[in-house]
Amino acid sequence: MPSDKILIPEDIIREMIRHSREVYPEEACGILAGNADVVKGIYRMTNIEHSTVSYLMDSREQFRVMKDIREKGLEMIGIYHSHTFSEAYPSQKDINLAFYDVAYLIVSLATSEPVIKAYRILDQREVREMEILTARV
Repeated sequence: MPSDKILIPEDIIREMIRHSREVYPEEACGILAGNADVVKGIYRMTNIEHSTVSYLMDSREQFRVMKDIREKGLEMIGIYHSHTFSEAYPSQKDINLAFYDVAYLIVSLATSEPVIKAYRILDQREVREMEILTARV
């Protein structure tokens, strides 16, 4: 059974927020790498949809990132993206496209302070919120 918690270093939390703000109003997207629900690296990805309401990662870029993750002895343990105008909860499209057994993180920029939440999405229908633990590095 997958964990209901994910540990993310504070610098990676800050990088997700920075990335989301830099591409605003488009949605940002990226991959989190690590082991056993502990994030050790972040990979910014290109949202090839250039959309304010959805994202799609470039498949060639994704392939290169997955190769790099494997070479470092890590695994993809999370996918993040931003919601520019809505809350930090998966949209129906997010749920329908949740093909991996990883944490799905959403950075909401809908309010003055960013809100980040993490979810497990099971069988493309059940959404379970995860606890985000932070650590200084």
